[in-house]
Amino acid sequence: MKTLYLECNMGASGDMIMAALLDLYDKPQEFIDLMNGLGIPGVRLSQEEVKKCGVRGRSVHVLVGGREEACGDEDPGASPDHAPEEHGHHGAHHSRESVRALIASLPLSEKVKKDAVGIYDSIAQAESEVHGQPVGEIHFHEVGAVDAVADVVGCCQLMNLLAPEIVTASPVCVGSGEIHCAHGILPVPAPATAVLLRGVPVYAGEVRSELCTPTGAAVLKHFVSAFGPMPALRIDKIGYGMGKKDFQTANCLRAFLGESGVQKEDVVEISCNLDDMTGEAIGFAVDRLMEAGALDAFVTPILMKKGRPAQILTCLCRPQQEQFFAQMLLHETTTLGVRSKACRRTILSSEIRPVDTPYGEIRWKTSSGYGIKKGKAEYEDIQKAAADHHVPFETVRREAEFAARSGDREK
Repeated sequence: MKTLYLECNMGASGDMIMAALLDLYDKPQEFIDLMNGLGIPGVRLSQEEVKKCGVRGRSVHVLVGGREEACGDEDPGASPDHAPEEHGHHGAHHSRESVRALIASLPLSEKVKKDAVGIYDSIAQAESEVHGQPVGEIHFHEVGAVDAVADVVGCCQLMNLLAPEIVTASPVCVGSGEIHCAHGILPVPAPATAVLLRGVPVYAGEVRSELCTPTGAAVLKHFVSAFGPMPALRIDKIGYGMGKKDFQTANCLRAFLGESGVQKEDVVEISCNLDDMTGEAIGFAVDRLMEAGALDAFVTPILMKKGRPAQILTCLCRPQQEQFFAQMLLHETTTLGVRSKACRRTILSSEIRPVDTPYGEIRWKTSSGYGIKKGKAEYEDIQKAAADHHVPFETVRREAEFAARSGDREK
């Protein structure tokens, strides 16, 4: 499985993530030309190879009106992807809708646009919580300027070009100290950054500076499926994205691209006991959880006090989704409370390919890792083919298995 691992020992900002991903890409200048051809108002990008603490890496510069956002000594908390109101650069504010409209107008694939808008929506939700305003009234003081649009779009475009099947990352170093902004002096991590990193393992480290910015946090939260140690990985490429400031430690975000056979990821198990719901109602709740993106949802029969039969409804989700699914269980069931516990699961990597059968094309999933390989046909495809051709389910399943095995032997 093509895996991207991001090492965030010196935090993460939009330009650092973009630079690290660009360092993995075979045609860096071609990417810069593509970005400069998008027509983001007043924006020009450039890239160069630089060294920090003797380590070679890549730096990306985003210029707006010919000027790069400063990160000067007078503002020890300034970050390269913070926007105008915070540091007094570039002028106007941007609402969520104006950012969405700008992204929609760019000549990009729908996937890249969807990722970019998703990142800004998460930022808007964080700003809404911090400032106590409805999300529609939020103006992006820290991350809404066109230089940050370039950072976000650039990261999304490079993720699309590199096409990792899974993205994981280390715990995130956020730094310490204070930042100076239009609202006054704020602690590190900045309030919006802290909200965005909810559910993500973080630590302060020894550097007194803002190391993780709102844009960096939002990009990580959007793409990373698990935070923890580097998985077993056959490394193909290593990229270094350099930050603008200098410290005793090399200020870089390191990216590893390679192949992994298995995944270890953190998940949360949320459950509740139900003794006053019908089977149909519980089944409906399970369907709703799966439709909302739960990793799994299932029911276990139990016997409660006084001999009452009941069910445990369990939902598996990613750590950053814990609050969402806990609230969903409270909403969709009669329970008055839910339990949560952190788990770690080890899963095989999987790929899906179509196989031809007398009953049409059936998707076949092959999973492998740890020297193990197994496969099975997708249930929905077998179900539809069996119904369309008026044959038993098992007949279609056997034909799909035969076609898959035959294909494997031909390879």
